[in-house]
Amino acid sequence: MTATRLTSRAVIRLTAPVESEDLRDFLQGLVTSDMTGPLPVWAALLSPQGKVLFDFLVWEDGEDLLLDCEATEAEALAKRLSMYRLRRKISIALDSAMAVHWRPGLDVSPDPRLAALGQRWLGAAEGDSAEAEWLAHRLSLGVCEGAAELGDLLWLECNAAELNGVSFTKGCYVGQENTARMNWRAKVNRRVIVVPLADSDPARQRAAYPELGLAVNHLRVDNIRPEWRPAFLQQD
Repeated sequence: MTATRLTSRAVIRLTAPVESEDLRDFLQGLVTSDMTGPLPVWAALLSPQGKVLFDFLVWEDGEDLLLDCEATEAEALAKRLSMYRLRRKISIALDSAMAVHWRPGLDVSPDPRLAALGQRWLGAAEGDSAEAEWLAHRLSLGVCEGAAELGDLLWLECNAAELNGVSFTKGCYVGQENTARMNWRAKVNRRVIVVPLADSDPARQRAAYPELGLAVNHLRVDNIRPEWRPAFLQQD
């Protein structure tokens, strides 16, 4: 059997035990993407200043919502969301029976960020790890994710607009003011970019992958070489 499980990911389940609670509405006022449309979507929970705290994909499972997130950040994300829950009757907890799965190729379940990333789905927590293949594939397309690569950066610097990770029409959410202002001014001065490790500036490096000869750097747009630009940024 082909390995498909992404062991670096975890699943958080949001459940509303009473019909009066609307899970989509709960997330709608918190995260960057529109929760009223089709799922899955890529989204982030930002600081009030518009910097990335967590990024994740949101899926639906019947009336429940599932967050496909970084495993090392899952407990912190669940705790942060619970702070915003206040008195609402919403359960927020890790679902250890579920796992994130991936395989390359185009089919019925494309990654909402970029179809070329391949097929992504949630299923039983079983199977062999596809982490090495996924990492190489993701970086080859110039897509960054997770706290090491994106944490504490402005969301639009993370290529969120180009990768379907933000809505500019949905209304207010945490960090919306700075994000909307950057978009209105068309002023994204820096971006996260996958570069050859040999060309990586240690002062601008976010993460390094020696086994792949690659690194993720946070660079001024003027310093990004044309050959480093992924296809989704070619028109930038």
